[in-house]
Amino acid sequence: MTQYFDPYDADRPLMLRCSCGRHHTEAEHQREEAQARERAVATLRQRSESPDFVEYANQFIEAALVKALFPKDAVRRRFLRAVGKGTAMAAIASVVPIASLQAMAQEKGALEKKDLKIGFIPITCATPLIMAHPLGFYQKQGLNVEIVKTAGWALIRDKMLNKEYDATHFLSPMPLAISLGLGSNATPMNVATIQNTNGQAITLALKHKDKRDPKDWKGFRFAVPFEYSMHNFLLRYYVAEAGLDPDKDIQIRVVPPPEMVANLRAGNIDGFLGPDPFNQRAVFEEVGFIHLLTKDLWNGHPCCAFGTSTEFIQQNPNTFAALFRAVLTAAAMAREARNRELIAKVIAPTQYLNQPEVVLQQVLTGRFADGLGKVHNVPDRADFDPMPWQSMAVWMLTQMKRWGYIKGDVNYRQIAERVFLLTDARKHMKELRMPVTEGSGYRKHTIMGKEFDPAKPEEYLNSFAMRRV
Repeated sequence: MTQYFDPYDADRPLMLRCSCGRHHTEAEHQREEAQARERAVATLRQRSESPDFVEYANQFIEAALVKALFPKDAVRRRFLRAVGKGTAMAAIASVVPIASLQAMAQEKGALEKKDLKIGFIPITCATPLIMAHPLGFYQKQGLNVEIVKTAGWALIRDKMLNKEYDATHFLSPMPLAISLGLGSNATPMNVATIQNTNGQAITLALKHKDKRDPKDWKGFRFAVPFEYSMHNFLLRYYVAEAGLDPDKDIQIRVVPPPEMVANLRAGNIDGFLGPDPFNQRAVFEEVGFIHLLTKDLWNGHPCCAFGTSTEFIQQNPNTFAALFRAVLTAAAMAREARNRELIAKVIAPTQYLNQPEVVLQQVLTGRFADGLGKVHNVPDRADFDPMPWQSMAVWMLTQMKRWGYIKGDVNYRQIAERVFLLTDARKHMKELRMPVTEGSGYRKHTIMGKEFDPAKPEEYLNSFAMRRV
């Protein structure tokens, strides 16, 4: 609250106003903000119940499954023309990642467990998982979900291993690492959906605004949120391409995302490759600038995921299916540009992200200040494509091996298909007399101008001069 003083008596406040200067008191300010959030929630709920959105959400989920079956557009179109949409969807409805997931695409079955705890880290990557709560998407599926704000990724991992959480917001490489026993006891975990694509950046301290070439970063100290993260792998990739050894020429520290801006301000780090909204928060706090968005390294790269243990899915297939539907419905809404400003208002409060609404709007709409005096318009700065392509998992595994996190031989496809839950098309394509193609769920990706072919992971790995193998 700001105090304005009587110019004739400097010791006596003339009036009290809130920090924005538009309200007489902070309480009035908070009351108006709460009313605005309630209106935003009401508007989004109304949109989610409209026939147009219900149809769109259903098509969104169907399209996700069809894309999983047929990554190539031309093959997908030929298939739909050949058998018709009805036959295609009937086939897809019977295709499941593992036998216990049959409820996912069928009629809603009786829920094995209704009261659930889901962990999340307060970052915009978790937008679908978070917004499903105030918008009532879990409740519509018959679930009583408590979403629990969690301090860091190691704690997320431990609470999943201890079964304190039923499902969680993961960094997308984490289920791979946990399933392989990297950093913890080996426990089978699954990625059900990708929570977000893009949505990260490299942020540097303002004192380094004249050091935009990573070749000049020798001796820099960087923060990433976790070892098994896209942040760590993309930072290592980026500096290695500039000729720096990420283990010798720079320091990489694990710092929980909510602590990154404070560490940047204190001079403990020179920069971070972190999730939003903390890149934009550093700009907002005038302590850093956005060097580049990670979409400029790999457009469409995965970041965070929604997942749970294989045991939970096997024991609670109907409950998992209900969770899957709720999160995918939220992702469908988050992908619509017209909803982004309202979503920012809904997830800004203390119990969710606890961030200034203007910071979240810049992240989610893609119209943002970079901290160097420029305003950019990048609508896909953050996106919410839920497809857990198994080729993404293979890329992550190549980077784990490249930097010594995994030793020895790696069965890339087996691990990717065990952890990333994509429908396996081969069996039902045969039943429909369609040519069986290997690699359903796999596609090529381009990272910093270099093509990654998931069919040749070792060849890709060995193409790097800088590696630990």
